[in-house]
Amino acid sequence: MAENRLEDAVRAVRMHYLQDMTMEAIAREMGVSRSTVSRLISFARESGLIEFRLHLPDEHVPNIEQRIGTQFGITAHVVPVPDTVSELERLERTAMVAARVLNNLFGSDMVLAVAWGNTVEAISRRLVPKTTHNSQIVQLNGAGSTEATGISYASEILSRFGKAYGARIEQFLVPAFFDYADTKRALWRERSVRRILDLQRRADVALFSIGSSTGDVPSHVYRAGYLNKAELRTLKQQDVAGDIATVFFRRDGSSTGIELNERASGPNLSTLKRLRRRLCVAAGNHKLPGLRAALEGGLITDLVIDDGTARRLLT
Repeated sequence: MAENRLEDAVRAVRMHYLQDMTMEAIAREMGVSRSTVSRLISFARESGLIEFRLHLPDEHVPNIEQRIGTQFGITAHVVPVPDTVSELERLERTAMVAARVLNNLFGSDMVLAVAWGNTVEAISRRLVPKTTHNSQIVQLNGAGSTEATGISYASEILSRFGKAYGARIEQFLVPAFFDYADTKRALWRERSVRRILDLQRRADVALFSIGSSTGDVPSHVYRAGYLNKAELRTLKQQDVAGDIATVFFRRDGSSTGIELNERASGPNLSTLKRLRRRLCVAAGNHKLPGLRAALEGGLITDLVIDDGTARRLLT
């Protein structure tokens, strides 16, 4: 049944997009209803058979995207979202667009480095399947903690990316934060760990959001017991604005001298900056302090952001 539906979907798509046939004409030729044709084309979109790209001349790029691009030297994708929707709905709609932007950045013979978290989890549920060859998905930071392993959470996210792209998955089975920096330094000398670190450094695309302790949907690292009260107080005293892959940075974008980073399993931010494409996805005003800091530090090359947050970013 699945094979028949796939064949019908391919046939309907070819007639609709390559032969400019109306849905009514396709329905008559295939001997089905118009609603069946509509469902077949929807199925083709959802399963990755067809992919849409919007090629806009420079003069037609939305002004807000141009302004963000000019001010921060990045490529911006602004997602229209009504101000009246919930923060969760804002995240979901932004994640849907981010999944499609990612499809344009990632392909065969490439490595995608993924930082787990609420936003990336939402993106993983919105991925549009895309066939790739010899591609890899590597976890950017560990997920273990004293409260809960976190490994199954990160594993499920990575599995969705691997399934969507037909890519090999490389998990990073270490704690999000070590108790002792010496333990981390010793483990980082192990060949099995160095193999993952090398793969992270060779990534063609990094996908992440900005960690934030506020908002209706606080970042997973803050709400899942990864940090104790003393550590949270210290981060506040050090003027930390946010984190990427559980590596923290201040409002000016700097990260040196933050003790917790010595124990964090995420990549040094100078290493992250050497990656060619760094796709950040941010939805909600609570992301703004960290987002501004990350842009100040040159940590982002591509940004997907909802329009309300985008407007405030420019004020």
